[in-house]
Amino acid sequence: MKTIESVSVMELLPQRPPFVMIDRLLSCDETITTTLLKVREENVFIVENHLSAEGLVENIAQTCAARIGYLNDSVKLGVIGAVSNFEVFRMPRVGEQILTTIDVLEEMFNITLVKAVVKCGDEILAQSNMKIALMDKEIQA
Repeated sequence: MKTIESVSVMELLPQRPPFVMIDRLLSCDETITTTLLKVREENVFIVENHLSAEGLVENIAQTCAARIGYLNDSVKLGVIGAVSNFEVFRMPRVGEQILTTIDVLEEMFNITLVKAVVKCGDEILAQSNMKIALMDKEIQA
């Protein structure tokens, strides 16, 4: 049986390096999922030694993708349908680890609406609502 500790994010995501924006799946159930990312200098979304707002959005989207891959035991292609109430309080710096938690607010057909919070330690760096639309087709991880 697959456990959180035994699964590689590469088994859960359609993205491939250098576009992978999560390092580890920390927890996952039907409603709450948390991932970890160490912000590295070589990350494609680094601007002036910080992860950009676009990088934060992609990190949230990939946390959603990791949830879907873990719960469904398959990788599905999804697209960001909408981002709302996006607030950035501080950009994460190179060398910091961020925890991203999504809370599923609603799921209907192939659309999932989540509330996301990105933290470094106890500090909230960003938060947002995001709507993800899944394609019906599974892809090879």
